[in-house]
Amino acid sequence: MPLSEHEQKMLEQMEQALAAEDPRFASQMKGSGFTGPRGRRAILGALGVLLGLGTVLAAVWTTQTWLGLVGFLVMVGAAVYALSAPKRPQLGVVSERGEVRPGRKPRGQSSFMDRLDERWDRREDGN
Repeated sequence: MPLSEHEQKMLEQMEQALAAEDPRFASQMKGSGFTGPRGRRAILGALGVLLGLGTVLAAVWTTQTWLGLVGFLVMVGAAVYALSAPKRPQLGVVSERGEVRPGRKPRGQSSFMDRLDERWDRREDGN
């Protein structure tokens, strides 16, 4: 059953509010593929693994044991880099004195769910 125009507008508003409240989660839900920090890490890691594999093969060709060890270490390091999560920036709130406090929202700012609850209550009350 298709949504009515009013329901479509409400859904769009909820999507916009979610994107404003938590852009990281919203981008994850859109399926961004290999864009962003994780995608770059995966691509660079894959290139590093290929470079390490090439170095190991070159070591076998030239019978240089130390070169094979270096290639193996490059492969392992690139794989760890590709699979590890990128560092997230530490978000904070700037106080009135200019100090940055970690992670709490300023007073009076409601969350996405609080606003949805408010809208639901107003809708049920007929306002």
